[in-house]
Amino acid sequence: MAKGGAAAQALRTLAPGPKCQPASGPQAGEKSVERRVRLTFLTRDLNIGGAQRQLVELAKALDPTVFDVTVLCLYPGGEFSSELMSHGVRVISLDKRGRWDLFLFPARFAKTLRRLQPDILHSYLTVQNILSALLKPILPGTRIVWGIESAYFDRSQADWVALMMFRLEAFLSRFPRLVIFNSHAGRDYHSLSGFAPSRTAVIHNGIDTQRFAPNLQAGLKIRKAWRVGEETFLVGIVGRLDPIKDYPTFLRAAASFASIRPDTKFVCIGDGPRDYATQLRSLSEELGLESKVIWPGSLFEEMPAAYNALNICTSSSYGEGTSNAIAEAMACGVPCVVTDVGDSRLIVGDTGIIVPPRDPELLAAGWLELARLLDEKPELGTCARGRISSRPSLASLVQGTTQALLNLL
Repeated sequence: MAKGGAAAQALRTLAPGPKCQPASGPQAGEKSVERRVRLTFLTRDLNIGGAQRQLVELAKALDPTVFDVTVLCLYPGGEFSSELMSHGVRVISLDKRGRWDLFLFPARFAKTLRRLQPDILHSYLTVQNILSALLKPILPGTRIVWGIESAYFDRSQADWVALMMFRLEAFLSRFPRLVIFNSHAGRDYHSLSGFAPSRTAVIHNGIDTQRFAPNLQAGLKIRKAWRVGEETFLVGIVGRLDPIKDYPTFLRAAASFASIRPDTKFVCIGDGPRDYATQLRSLSEELGLESKVIWPGSLFEEMPAAYNALNICTSSSYGEGTSNAIAEAMACGVPCVVTDVGDSRLIVGDTGIIVPPRDPELLAAGWLELARLLDEKPELGTCARGRISSRPSLASLVQGTTQALLNLL
C-alpha cells in the first residue's frame, strides 16, 4: 500500500478521532493518521461465487490499521461468512426476505448505514449498486464506489425486473465517485451500453497463488473420491449452473470428444437452480454421457484439489469479465481451453486454446489440440502457472484497490 502523497493526504482529511497510523509508521514530514477509514462493502450474500470470493479476499487482506472494514449483506448465511469473521472482519446481515421485501427492509438498511456512517460504501453487482446510489442522500459524507464484475448482460435470459435494473444502473452510473471494473472488456461493454461514470478503474481479480498451486497428491485423492482412475483423461468446467456459462455447449462438446477419446471423463463443478440442473442432467443422458459426467455440486475448501485433478479446465461461457476459474486452474498448473469472451484471451495467452463461444465442435477441437500439445509439451501446465504468477495477484488487487479508495478521500 502506498503511504505517501495522495493517500496520506486523503487519510488526514478525515475527521479527528482515535489516533491510528499504518504499521510501518508515517514517512518523514507526515502526520499520524487520525483514524481508520470506515469502509463498508455491500453485497447480496456470502455464498460461493466469483464476486463474493474477490470481496472476501480483499476484505481479509486490507490493512486493518488503515481500514475499519464491515461487510454488509442483504441476505444471511453463506459459506464465506465464517471465513470473514475468523479473520476479524465485521459481518452484518440485513435479513432481506426476498425480492419483494420492500417495506421493512429499506428502513433496516437506512438505519444500519446511518449507524455505520461509512467514509466509503463499496457495493458489488447491479442491485447493490442501485441501492447504494439511491441511499446517497442520507449519507452526504459517504463516497460511493461501485464494483462491476460482468462484461455482458444477456437480455435473452433476463426477465422484466432484470432488464429494468440494468437500465436503472446505467442511468445512475454518473452518481458514484468511482466505478471499478474487473476487466477491460467489462468497462468497454458497459460504456457502449449507456453507462457514464465520471471516474473508472480496471482492477483485475487477484488469485491467491499459495492456496491455488500444483498439488499432485491432492488431485489424486479427489480423483479417487470421484472414482476416476489416474490414467483417465479428465476435462472440467467450474462455474454456477447458469445459462451464461453455457453448460449445454460443454456437454455437446463432451459427447463429440468422448467419441474420439473414450478414455475421457468430464466433471461439472457448480450449483444452480434445481430445474436448470435437472435439464442439464437430462441433456447429458440424451447425449449418452451418463457414465462420463460427474456432478459434485459446488465445492469450497476442496477447490484447489479439484483443479489439480484435471488435465484440462474449460470455460464455455458466452459472457465473462475476468474468470476466477480460469486463473485459479492455471495457478494450479492446469492449462485451459476457453471461449473468446471478456478478458479470457488476455488471461490464457499462449498457454492454452481460445475458441469462439457457442460452438461445441470447435470446443471439442480445442480440447483435442490441447491434449496433443500436452503430450508434446508436458511443461505447458508450468507455463500456465508462470503466466498467472506474473500477472495481477492478490497483492496487486489489494494495493490497487487501496490506492483507488484512498484517492477519493
